[in-house]
Amino acid sequence: MSELETGSNQSEIRYLQPLSIDTGVRQKYDRFKRYGIKYIDYKDPDFLLGFLNEQGKILPRRLTGTSLKYQRKVAVAIKRARHLAILPYLADNLK
Repeated sequence: MSELETGSNQSEIRYLQPLSIDTGVRQKYDRFKRYGIKYIDYKDPDFLLGFLNEQGKILPRRLTGTSLKYQRKVAVAIKRARHLAILPYLADNLK
């Protein structure tokens, strides 16, 4: 008989465990309030690239830590920059 049929190998079976991710409470900060930024310039693509992922999608508030007020301003600035061809609508590897 094989080891699996006898049950002698039952203690050696390992199940796939999820990776332990440090979910410590990290304080989110709004970079606009911290640095006193009032106006988000749509003509500054280097600054706006920080709010886009590799595919060119706008990152959500929960990842960037911005407040709702400034997230709306960032979205409008990115859309204006896309319309004027300063930023691409789609990209394979933007960063």
